[in-house]
Amino acid sequence: MIRKRTFVYAVGGLVVPGAAVIYGLLPAGAAAGAPITGLGGKCVDVAGAATANGTAIQLYDCNGTAAQQWSLSGGALVSAASGKCLDVTSASTANGAKIQLYDCNSTAAQKWTFSGGELINSGSAKCLDVTDKSASNGARLQIWTCTGTSNQIWSMSPSSAPSGKDLSDPAKKEVAMELVSAAENSSLDWKAQYKYIEDIGDGRGYTAGIIGFCSGTGDMLELVQAYTDTEPSNVLAKYLPALKKVNNTDSHAGLDPNFTRDWATAAKDPVFQAAQDAERDRVYFNPAVDQAKADGLRALGQFAYYDAAVMHGFDGEQSIRARAIRDAKPPSQGGSETAYLQAYLNERVVEMKKEEAHSDTSRVDTEQRVFLNAGNLDLNTPLDFKTYGDAYHIG
Repeated sequence: MIRKRTFVYAVGGLVVPGAAVIYGLLPAGAAAGAPITGLGGKCVDVAGAATANGTAIQLYDCNGTAAQQWSLSGGALVSAASGKCLDVTSASTANGAKIQLYDCNSTAAQKWTFSGGELINSGSAKCLDVTDKSASNGARLQIWTCTGTSNQIWSMSPSSAPSGKDLSDPAKKEVAMELVSAAENSSLDWKAQYKYIEDIGDGRGYTAGIIGFCSGTGDMLELVQAYTDTEPSNVLAKYLPALKKVNNTDSHAGLDPNFTRDWATAAKDPVFQAAQDAERDRVYFNPAVDQAKADGLRALGQFAYYDAAVMHGFDGEQSIRARAIRDAKPPSQGGSETAYLQAYLNERVVEMKKEEAHSDTSRVDTEQRVFLNAGNLDLNTPLDFKTYGDAYHIG
């Protein structure tokens, strides 16, 4: 089932063309007053929409306000709200120097170039970076030695919403759930998987539920904790101490012999079903779809990101994205959506083959790439495809 769970959220953001941009020119596809987006579609934001010198620059949920609109002028990133510039505090060149809002002064502390998806400060030759790789609202931006990691990869787009219905549309989301279930459960009936649980021998303990929550990788623990917060007397609450102990292992200690039976009992509870839905959306679906929307991708691209997050964890998906951007520009950078998705799926295949459990890449080759080659970027039904050799029809 779904594998590789990790909760270190590598933060992406402002992605711009691969070659350095001449000062004063906007990236292809960006307009004056464009948002700079990151992990989960969050934006580079002026804290509190303030206009005072020294105001912190942070990540925050995108809201379309002027405090999240930026233009590139003379090498400086200028806030639409105040006309002030993105600035390195005290013109420092040290790792961890915080980013602030300040009167534009044409110093090197306010000069930035885009290169290989990184936003590089001219005064320090260091990259715009999200402190501690945090995707939380209010996470401060800083400069740090360029590492090529996804918390230093950014996107600048004139719009965070591609045309047409996206994967959050209920009908599109249903298709996404069925596609994942076909690959993970050999069935389009994803709602039948709330009760699913087994150890599939992949070193991650028990795999269970609609998205393959694993006892050895943290997300099953978070799910049962969320369920218990809502319904303290539930049948799984007594396993929380054991789930904490077996996290990061493949052990069943403290879970056997009745955990699988009790999981199936809990799966009949609508509250537990809702908890599974909520954790799926919080950890995988929403961050993946929002990032894809920020990259200018339509429903097929959004699904490609989501399916990758399901299998590799969201940090793994972000790594795939960062490598794909080195090969092709997403639409938010003025690139071809089809060419970028081909590059993305190529990198997804590379990632899958790193583990024997993922080495069958048919969920890409005979599913997602079939839709892409047919030009079905909106993931419109009917869909006919094969996954792991089995034929499916969604109509």
